Amino acid sequence: MKHLSPISRRRLMLAGGVALAAPVAGRALAAADIAGGKPITLLVSYPPGGGADVMARMIAPLMAITLGQPVVVENKPGASGTIAAAQVARSAPDGTTLLLDASSFAVNPALFSKLPYDPATAFAPLGVLALFPNVLVCTPGFEARSVADVLRLARAEPGKLAYASSGNGSAQHLAGALFEGLAKVQLTHVPYRGGGPAMSDVMGGQVPLFFANVASSLGHIQSGRLRALAVTSKLRSRVLPDLPTVDEAGLNVSTRPRGTDATRRAGAQPPWGGPAPAGGYEVLEWNPVLAPAGLPAEVKARLGGALRKAMADPEVLGRVRALGGEVFEGDVPQAQAFLQAQQVLWSGVVRERHITRE
Repeated sequence: MKHLSPISRRRLMLAGGVALAAPVAGRALAAADIAGGKPITLLVSYPPGGGADVMARMIAPLMAITLGQPVVVENKPGASGTIAAAQVARSAPDGTTLLLDASSFAVNPALFSKLPYDPATAFAPLGVLALFPNVLVCTPGFEARSVADVLRLARAEPGKLAYASSGNGSAQHLAGALFEGLAKVQLTHVPYRGGGPAMSDVMGGQVPLFFANVASSLGHIQSGRLRALAVTSKLRSRVLPDLPTVDEAGLNVSTRPRGTDATRRAGAQPPWGGPAPAGGYEVLEWNPVLAPAGLPAEVKARLGGALRKAMADPEVLGRVRALGGEVFEGDVPQAQAFLQAQQVLWSGVVRERHITRE
């Protein structure tokens, strides 16, 4: 039989997104089970097959082994994640119902006039799993060869240059809006119903620019169907080490001290243990895990520790990096600070750029 990695063997033993509890004898010294050993539901706010779902199904088996009780992945998509978030907010704070969301969690309070929960008080953050930059791509035949060229064209004819997104208020839309605000340029936003159609039209030349997800666009960049101009993170990406950041490539608004060019080209990354420094352009997609507010401290600590242990698994780490991301290395307080900083950032962008869901 073909050799399987430890996490692959675990997945063969698991079915339907359920991770079976470890034998009692193997954890005789473990702390008491959460809620008497009842199954833990990891509610994913987006459909099966997407980035949030992939992350959930990577970590659920590992969390189950650490905690010694089942962890069940359940998808409940809709309304930019607010349907799942509302269910978790109403759940008992005993550790058996958790939310795995996306970066829209930080945007929704500003984007929705009313939410079925109070985002400031309804949740207890347990961690942030990983951070993924976007990449500014263009039609291969587009005349701009750099971010500086994009800025030159945008300033020459305000409003003529367009960028696609997967919809109003999406991560791609917000990436473009922040770019416009910091660069003081006017672009035309072209929303689509999903990232796939947007990327197809950029490849076909109907719209020249797109702040694409690195994982979904990497193959098209490597094949030449898209041309990459810059990544949206503070430092360069491991999977595109020769591609500059947006700041490096021409925006030049960052106040953060930079590493050496050699360090960035080598793909070295700092610990992602907290909010990004003030100043400069940075857009990241990420997945938080949250519990209902009022979770007992000892349960919160156990769940947060199980999350961090799952993300430290070598195969998980390798898969995250292969998708262009970096594991968030901070603890629960640092994750909470990161979420708060993201909410402040995007509420300001939504307000200043007059972004709505329509």
